Amino acid sequence: MAVITYLEAIRSAMQEEMERDENVFVLGEDVGKGGVLNATKGLRDKFGEERVMDTPLAESAITGVAIGAAMYGMKPIAEMQFADFIFPATNQIISEAARIRYRSNNDWNCPIVIRAPYGATGGGALYHSQCPESVFFGTPGLKMVAPSNPYDAKGLLKAAIRDADPVLYFEHKKCYLGITGEVPEGDYVVEIGKADVKRQGTDITVISYGITVNYALQAAEELSKEEGISAHILDLRTLQPLDKEAVLEAAAKTGKVLIIHEDNKTGGVGAEVSAIIAEEMLFELDAPIRRLCAPDVPAVGMNPPMEKFYLLSSDKIKEAMRELALY
Repeated sequence: MAVITYLEAIRSAMQEEMERDENVFVLGEDVGKGGVLNATKGLRDKFGEERVMDTPLAESAITGVAIGAAMYGMKPIAEMQFADFIFPATNQIISEAARIRYRSNNDWNCPIVIRAPYGATGGGALYHSQCPESVFFGTPGLKMVAPSNPYDAKGLLKAAIRDADPVLYFEHKKCYLGITGEVPEGDYVVEIGKADVKRQGTDITVISYGITVNYALQAAEELSKEEGISAHILDLRTLQPLDKEAVLEAAAKTGKVLIIHEDNKTGGVGAEVSAIIAEEMLFELDAPIRRLCAPDVPAVGMNPPMEKFYLLSSDKIKEAMRELALY
């Protein structure tokens, strides 16, 4: 096992899959130089310009080229420089990539991965801080992944590249260098569609994904030491398809559920998770289902006080967990 950063896990997964399968290639803006966030650093030196392709500033074209290449047997990894810039490609993703298998009666498929660095990191404001997962959530034919740690990041990206259908792969930018962890040196994959229990607990259940899983783990550790509150934490890992069985099992374990994500509250992933729990096990709950999310405003503010107000933190999560435990 090696201890590496989340960013190194992403890069390692791409390199290993490109070595394993000559049909895998990377395309996007400035990927030849490593990209703005250095996720593809060194790949062009190793694999050349034909497999690490710089593109124009045109997300719709990046995605369209990837779809066309995938339908003819290639395995493209398309990078959105920031998830905020994915919206010009929305038609390509929702109306084309997600529906190709269905519209062709299973004659064609679309094995593309679209990597999208999302979330706020500090001072990014409107166009470098968005969480766009709710825009695509609920689109049949489209898989969505949002790992919280290096082990899952590498294993899920390798699984996404090998998948026969389109996968949106969300990477929270705060995870890149801020989250490290042990990763096996040999080949492995993490199955898409399977959530993972990150912490066993008995008093409250926390369900989350991405960077906020790490905040919840920190808050849970502090609450356990300070007040003896035991939190059970489920990392969704895959947003679509949701692991319904794991969600219900985690909710039933304590009867008190807190759902957390950085995306806006209304219409987010948490709303669907809440609906699943309410439909399947309402009378097993000991408290109303709670959601802790970003407020329903158009974007995170640039100035530090507004940004602090908007973003979640371990302190905000700890307070919400305490309130739920005492309900």
